[in-house]
Amino acid sequence: MKEAERLNADCQSGRLHGIRVNLRSQGDTWYSIVEERCPHLFAKVPVYISFSQLQQMSDVVAAIGRVVNSEKWQQKSGLRIEDSGYRTTKGVFYGYDFHVNNEGAHLIEINTNAGGGFLNALIQIEQRDLPGIAVAEPGLERVFIDMFRNEWRLQRGYQPLLWMAIVDEQPEGQYLYPEFLLAKRLFERDGIKTLILDPSALQARADGLYAGEQKIDMVYNRLTDFSLERYPALLQAWQNCSVVLTPDPSHYARYADKRNLARLTDADGLRSLDVSDADIGILQKGIPHTFVVQPETGEHLWAERKKLFFKPCSGYGSRGAYRGEKLTRRVFGEILDADYVAQQLAPPGERCVIDGEFLKFDVRCYVYDGKIQLLAARLYQGQTTNFRTPHGGFAQVRVVG
Repeated sequence: MKEAERLNADCQSGRLHGIRVNLRSQGDTWYSIVEERCPHLFAKVPVYISFSQLQQMSDVVAAIGRVVNSEKWQQKSGLRIEDSGYRTTKGVFYGYDFHVNNEGAHLIEINTNAGGGFLNALIQIEQRDLPGIAVAEPGLERVFIDMFRNEWRLQRGYQPLLWMAIVDEQPEGQYLYPEFLLAKRLFERDGIKTLILDPSALQARADGLYAGEQKIDMVYNRLTDFSLERYPALLQAWQNCSVVLTPDPSHYARYADKRNLARLTDADGLRSLDVSDADIGILQKGIPHTFVVQPETGEHLWAERKKLFFKPCSGYGSRGAYRGEKLTRRVFGEILDADYVAQQLAPPGERCVIDGEFLKFDVRCYVYDGKIQLLAARLYQGQTTNFRTPHGGFAQVRVVG
């Protein structure tokens, strides 16, 4: 771990000089969109982690998979929506986000439509020889295509997959729109015609989901209304199994709802589900203690707030999240009246980017079917990873030791 710390403290260690060349290889039009819209998308330095930190992240991902896929966990999940497709799809691009520091790796949250996978494939060094990384020849792009095709086969067998839709609200206005373009190009190179659509362009009909007169076979879901309640056409098509949707609402309910972090750090609750002592130990060490906020404990929470981070149960991307020491009484009162969890603070790592300037970083494990496909870091300042920090953005992850 000391070697990783030393390298992260040296702004010259591993500095990257070929990123722009690699990005330009995607075409002038795509490159100009990146330069104009998100110039701080990629950091010019890698992030270093230790072998033991990687091993801990891999152990946490595996333990969560065993727990969440157990019959007793699923029986007590309390899904609020019909579980129509979960048992035959896995959900693409789960993002397990970790803070790494002197005390190890600490899982902060799980996302079930994590962005950045296609983008990070452009800049990543080889990771397939690392323990726990499930990338085999011929590389990440093929791995990602095979992942989507596997989602299709799980529901449709060997029927031809003809039309894909990448769906998000006002997609051309999204900060990560360049990633949608990369995905579209990759899908079409593999023979899958692809549209990038706002959900308002979709209509549910008796024989399937349509965009105009074009029937859509599969939807790559980038929406952040995870229940799909605002998108009745897409929700209906998923519930009727008339489109293959990935990830879908049931994936979010089982993994990414923040209340699951509270369940995963409740040792007594896990024992009642017959979780092994070994897995309980992995989860207790690898996930900061998390609990659901209860109004009746308000005074105690206020006294302990500087040790806590507050997150909305169904939030994403740090929206509505607060570090306890920065809370006002007014905002704290709003938290008590809403659905929130509180999590013990686990400081992020730091990376020197230029002389004397350090940025925070987290490490994201991109996971499919319980296996890590890719590691990437996000360098930022302040509270959020918003890709607007000079010298910040997505960064390579290199493992030492």
